[in-house]
Amino acid sequence: MFRKLLMISLAMVLMLTGTAVYAKDVNSESVKNGNINWPENQALPTFAKAKHLDVLDLRENSGDEKLLFTTLQGNVNREQPRIYSIEVNYEEGNYTWLNDLNVPYTMIEDPWDLIMKYKNAISGIIIYDPEVEDSINVATTEAGLENAVVASPELAEKLTNAPYNLKVIDDFRGRFKDGLDAYKWQFENLWPETTHRMLIGLNPSKSVALPDDNWNDFRTIIEEDEQIRDSSNRDVYESDLSEFLGEEAVYLRFQDAFTNDGWGPAVHEVTVKADGKIIAQFIPGTAEEEPFLYDSNNSSSDDRFGGHRWADNGNYFVYQFAPPEGTQELTVSIDMWNQFKVSASNVQPLSSEVTEPYGYLRDYAVANKAMVFWLESNDPEEKELFESILSDVEPNTPYLGWFGNDVAGEFSSTEITSRHSVYVLAADWFNNMTVFSGTKGKMKKQKPLPAPELDNKIYVTFTLGEGDNLQYNQHKLRQLWDDEARGSVPINWSTTPLLYDAAPLMLSHYQQSATRNDLLVVGPSGAGYIYPTPWPDETFSTFAEQTNKYMKLTGMDIIYALNRVDEQNVPLSETEAQDYIDYINPKGIFMSWENNTGTSILNGKLPQSILRGAGSVVEAKEAIAQAAAEWDGTSPLFISMGMLSWSVTPSDIKEIANSLGEEYEVVRGDQYFELLREANGLPSK
Repeated sequence: MFRKLLMISLAMVLMLTGTAVYAKDVNSESVKNGNINWPENQALPTFAKAKHLDVLDLRENSGDEKLLFTTLQGNVNREQPRIYSIEVNYEEGNYTWLNDLNVPYTMIEDPWDLIMKYKNAISGIIIYDPEVEDSINVATTEAGLENAVVASPELAEKLTNAPYNLKVIDDFRGRFKDGLDAYKWQFENLWPETTHRMLIGLNPSKSVALPDDNWNDFRTIIEEDEQIRDSSNRDVYESDLSEFLGEEAVYLRFQDAFTNDGWGPAVHEVTVKADGKIIAQFIPGTAEEEPFLYDSNNSSSDDRFGGHRWADNGNYFVYQFAPPEGTQELTVSIDMWNQFKVSASNVQPLSSEVTEPYGYLRDYAVANKAMVFWLESNDPEEKELFESILSDVEPNTPYLGWFGNDVAGEFSSTEITSRHSVYVLAADWFNNMTVFSGTKGKMKKQKPLPAPELDNKIYVTFTLGEGDNLQYNQHKLRQLWDDEARGSVPINWSTTPLLYDAAPLMLSHYQQSATRNDLLVVGPSGAGYIYPTPWPDETFSTFAEQTNKYMKLTGMDIIYALNRVDEQNVPLSETEAQDYIDYINPKGIFMSWENNTGTSILNGKLPQSILRGAGSVVEAKEAIAQAAAEWDGTSPLFISMGMLSWSVTPSDIKEIANSLGEEYEVVRGDQYFELLREANGLPSK
């Protein structure tokens, strides 16, 4: 009750001083929050247009300072976007999108000057507890509700003194025993006052950047030289580590031998012997592993195959073993499979588990008064709270951010959100959304490209994935889009139609600069990342109708969809396929991400083509050759390739296309589905 009265009093003060507050209750259907407009039929809110920006280059600032200034940014930009931050070196260039805004800006040499400049926009400080990292998220939530900034204890001491003289609104030190306790308190005390129209999932911290020479002392001892993805090379691999004796410990680093396709080392059991005596023996994911796991990085573990730990792409994990003094022989036996690379050293590396707060998307959370949390689906208590939150929002609510536990977290958590009729927008590395949601962009509808005459050829189409990912659209996609080879070969670029709300300028840039060979298609699995099978039948029409609306607004007419149950790809049922036909009726649907490809006509109406995933030029060439191996030339063959955006470029796709013989023809997605329709006797669309 005290807090409710405090909020009412604060609202009266803010109205008297002219500071904007909600025009309606935060959970009403249509909200006016400051100068943020969010009609009830709009997926994401629209911010005011920036007229001038103060630009902060925070690349050299600490994580605590990034947290402080991005929460300041959220409060200031709620009224009108006036602060823009640069936090790291972006793939597309640090000033690329900023300059595209065509808004005057001033580079701020000392970010602390903005505390004084915008002091009237904030009411005080929320201090997080360094002993409970998740209190960073709870503090971010309360900062949005209280028009406050989030500070570490050290920065708070500076902010409470002259010349800033800010008051402490709340101090979380010592309040929570752990992260779950913090989130339970937040759900009970802050959730009723936050917007229920969006959820924000953010890791409270990120790893501190490691020095370039961190791994210089490591030497490879075991490595798989083939791209194996089926555990056929599972074996117990042994190595003599005696040459690394002489220091306090020996470190083993496990990496992905082929970082472009996501099938890194899978380790089931590790046994280390010193002079023949076992000093370490464990199965990953168990309590026995914990004393030896020096750096888990972004690796994952679960109980499949009896328990194992894996790390795909650029991720890794490191074990530390301290042999008894005087040990003469040290050996390791590792039960593992897939694409492993194991290296060893007796020099202690810096750990990626040294973390610091980060500011991405926090401006957006604060400005929208959204609740921020980070709950993992593989922890029963955290999962229970996660589902309680999901159960308390309306169907078709967006969840912006990401999930814990990397790949396993993605699959299981997206299945959970789908079961609760909540769609996902990967956005935990999107920066300055409070600025880009206020931009304007001229929408340009894509013109259909006439299909060539159907012939007995092998028709190939290439689709770059990750389009559901808002941060991909901001960063990696722009880098790929600027590849000089773009336009020389037909490519389907998956993207999200919700850029129409989140960043109209970005969507407009891709539309306006597209060539005849570029086709924007909708990323998984519509206007948001979902799995159709877990999604309740009674609410799917709401999601599908929103997808249809934004596809029409953006001129996209092809969908790339994923569908998983228990972390396994499953086909669309007849009912699910009919929903896509009845509510969206796309030209075609690219489905899944498999080790094979194939086509079908769903319910006799909707052309479907399974994407054959590939992460490199070599893999794509091999996959196409394999798919075409039994073609007899008496009828057309259709092959759709899904290209991993993190490792494949337009130049790579051009190389692949140029390597194909005369029997092949590379086409755009709309041409591909038009030809597939004709080959199956369906009318043109």
